[in-house]
Amino acid sequence: MTTDRGHVTRVPILLRNRDMDTLGHLNQSLYHVFIEEARTAVVLELLGTGVVDYVLARVELDHLHEVRLEDREVAAEAWIEHVGAKSLRIGSRVVKLDGTVVAQGTTVLVAWDPERRGSRPIDDEERAALVAGLPVAT
Repeated sequence: MTTDRGHVTRVPILLRNRDMDTLGHLNQSLYHVFIEEARTAVVLELLGTGVVDYVLARVELDHLHEVRLEDREVAAEAWIEHVGAKSLRIGSRVVKLDGTVVAQGTTVLVAWDPERRGSRPIDDEERAALVAGLPVAT
């Protein structure tokens, strides 16, 4: 979907009993799993390929509200915030069905050369596809 954040990918996620910690709310580690689902989906949607040669370099995540099993479902959303020479910054958030943002943050992915086992420049074709997901400047 297109929003003021540009192209946003939304991934619905059903909550399970085992997702909850001993305090009765969503285990903190699962927020990272959920935003990984969304960031992978947004990159695949924009690049249109089954292989994503990017590696995780940084994650920043703020937990804002509790999620309980009674919420039954959340959605993870991701969008491109910036495309650099070798990396891209992705915004993400986890939201309840009522729209409450429960976590939000950013991720930096680095383009990866699997043969060299190191970073690589983002090529022109990738850049064009990723930049197409950015918000339109007004």
